[in-house]
Amino acid sequence: VSKLCEERGWSSVNGGDLFRNEASRRGLSVGEFSALCKQDLGVDRSLDTLLKQVLTDPDAPEIVESRLCGWWAYQIGLKCPRVWVAVSDEERARRIQNREGGDYATCLALSQQRQRDDMARYRTLYDIDLNDMTPYSIVVDADEAGADEVFRIVSAELIE
Repeated sequence: VSKLCEERGWSSVNGGDLFRNEASRRGLSVGEFSALCKQDLGVDRSLDTLLKQVLTDPDAPEIVESRLCGWWAYQIGLKCPRVWVAVSDEERARRIQNREGGDYATCLALSQQRQRDDMARYRTLYDIDLNDMTPYSIVVDADEAGADEVFRIVSAELIE
């Protein structure tokens, strides 16, 4: 995302940053806020409503990055590229381990649990299956691709 913004003079907003900012505003850790979201689905809905407002704002950043923004753009009929960068559970765990430390088995278990939790929550909240790639116009398998390769693939697709 940062390379696309830099190359094209675009701006972006990250749903994860909104999540972390809201956790901080409430005086909670990310883990505590995540637990609150599981208990009170209204919290998730309010964050998602905020993302939908960002997507439809005429002055919105060119890139809106979140797990569900492709779904929101698809459902509200926005004519825009919708990109999903996919990685396997194993690769996600390796990247988490590289970024945050810890042992691989723990990173894998936590990542898989988060995926199961998110799948169940999005199904309950919105009847969305995260494995369904229908909303996405560009799907990149990033297991073997680093950030530069993902940038090259997405950038080339955006030109076409």
